Amino acid sequence: MKPNEKGKPRFDAAKRKSLGRLLKMLWQFYPVLVPLTGLCILFSAVVSSIPATFTQRIIAIIEVWVQSGDWAAAKGEIMPLIYQLIFIYALSLVSMFTYTQLMAYITQGFLCKMRRAMFDKMQDLPIRYFDTHRHGDIMSYYTNDIDTLRQLVSQAIPSLLQAGMIVLVVLSIMLYYSIWMTLVVLTGVIAMLFVTKKIGAGSGKYFVRQQKAMGKTEGFVQEMMSGQKVVKVFCHEEKSKADFDVINEGLYEDSFRAHAYANILGPIINNIGNLLYVLTAIVGGSLLLAKVPNLSLSGMALGIDIVIPFLNMTKQFTGNFNNASQQVNSIVMAMAGTQRIFDMMDEAPEVDDGYVTLVNANIAADGTITETEKHTGHWAWKHPHGDGSVTYTELQGDVQLTEVDFSYDGEKQVLTDVSVYANPGQKVAFVGATGAGKTTITNLINRFYDIADGKIRYDGINIGKIKKDDLRRSLGIVLQDTNLFTGTVLENIRYGRLDATDEECVAAAKLAGADDFITRLPEGYSTMLTSNGSNLSQGQRQLIAIARAAVADPPVMILDEATSSIDTRTEAIVSRGMDKLMEGRTVFVIAHRLSTVMNSDVIMVLDHGRIIERGNHDKLIAEKGTYYQLYTGAFELE
Repeated sequence: MKPNEKGKPRFDAAKRKSLGRLLKMLWQFYPVLVPLTGLCILFSAVVSSIPATFTQRIIAIIEVWVQSGDWAAAKGEIMPLIYQLIFIYALSLVSMFTYTQLMAYITQGFLCKMRRAMFDKMQDLPIRYFDTHRHGDIMSYYTNDIDTLRQLVSQAIPSLLQAGMIVLVVLSIMLYYSIWMTLVVLTGVIAMLFVTKKIGAGSGKYFVRQQKAMGKTEGFVQEMMSGQKVVKVFCHEEKSKADFDVINEGLYEDSFRAHAYANILGPIINNIGNLLYVLTAIVGGSLLLAKVPNLSLSGMALGIDIVIPFLNMTKQFTGNFNNASQQVNSIVMAMAGTQRIFDMMDEAPEVDDGYVTLVNANIAADGTITETEKHTGHWAWKHPHGDGSVTYTELQGDVQLTEVDFSYDGEKQVLTDVSVYANPGQKVAFVGATGAGKTTITNLINRFYDIADGKIRYDGINIGKIKKDDLRRSLGIVLQDTNLFTGTVLENIRYGRLDATDEECVAAAKLAGADDFITRLPEGYSTMLTSNGSNLSQGQRQLIAIARAAVADPPVMILDEATSSIDTRTEAIVSRGMDKLMEGRTVFVIAHRLSTVMNSDVIMVLDHGRIIERGNHDKLIAEKGTYYQLYTGAFELE
């Protein structure tokens, strides 16, 4: 919401544009059903307005009967009208049934398509987006914001169409019967419009705040649920309650004000309608008594047969106007929710301008490389050139970073002049305090982020030229924070390579040292894992994550504190498996436990984004620098 010239809130053009974009998508998804549903709604509205004209004709017939006393003649005229009314109401019922069924199908189908589009978009977003947005707030896009679209499509739009058509038809009938009395009704409409505008502006401001507050609340709850053990370990239950109370009170305040405005609108409109009904009756009676000539499109004289139906039409008119005004809240919330959804969907996708791809390869004795569709265990980079020729480079795992500078936000430098040379088969370790830039280097190798300056080459190829999917397929990574998915143990291991056989998955588990505990699970490899593997220990979850990387069989491995959650005994088991896993591979290791990096070919000590020492264990010990101090306990990593 932006303030207007008088300081009162109004919707900006972006929100109106988002709403228009949403309706356009709805039309594009259902180009036939949407207009068909609209026609059914309009037809139902017109049909429900017609009985007012029958009331006038029936009263006119009764007046003649009262004067003439000829009931038989009156009955002969009234009964056909009653049959026609029954037929009209039957048509209205069929029309209402049709459009309600169509709306149910369109609404749920539209929401399904929107959720799919949102999820597809999220898969294309860079890691940066998820690092800078609370996960709970992102989840609220799929719950709260999507629900506002459901209310808009299933309730607000049909109600507005129906109420709007009824108001137009009834107004036309009013003008047909009496212009004087119609002017009385229009004065009431002006009052209703004024009230709706004033109250709608107030509620709109707080409904927008409510949507944001709900996202913030869900984000906080999600964080607390995922960190519940930490909360309890540090006895922060009361602090969490206090923090939640602040957020919850904010949501309450915005929701209360939004609904306070919204709930007062209906009673005010109803009372204006009641006053208008009385005023119309008074004016109609006065016109009859004063025998004022009627002014109408029909040319009919003003009589009781017009005044009584007119009163009924006044009720119908104001009632539908009230129904339409009640949809303002749904529209306001939908505009807020739509804006949030489209803000996410308009985020720039992860840029991938690479053209070098990874292919299965056959490598002849003379070094000739040919492409094959079968998995041979050998890979090659397929490099197309501008002249149409294609060259192949064997995937060996040669990774070179040259004078790399990087900043996450463009202001604070995270890496400065970093150069790393990892030859095929080498084990390169990064050591340093938290925030020194160790994980950042591996993020750059994966191209989760792009460097500001310098070069990164993979087998001599600038990684900017390699398609990201192919680049990441050549890398295996085991993170400190494990992520297991709902499914069996076997399925979680196979996540590393979806076409891996059961035997290959089991072999990977044995290599990682996970087979022993897996076979002792209730259902072995078929044991279901839920809630990120909450039925396993942290060490067991980490072993499955290592097995998942092993089954991918990549030439380059990144181990980011991979054994940090494993006890010393388990670490010995894993180390044997990891040694086998690392044979013939280029490996980047990030570790606080220096025992895990002692056998590295190269150890690099980082401090504030710079490499201050490099060499193997013996060389760095001999230099008696920072690494020596860390190893001897004279200095500890923070």
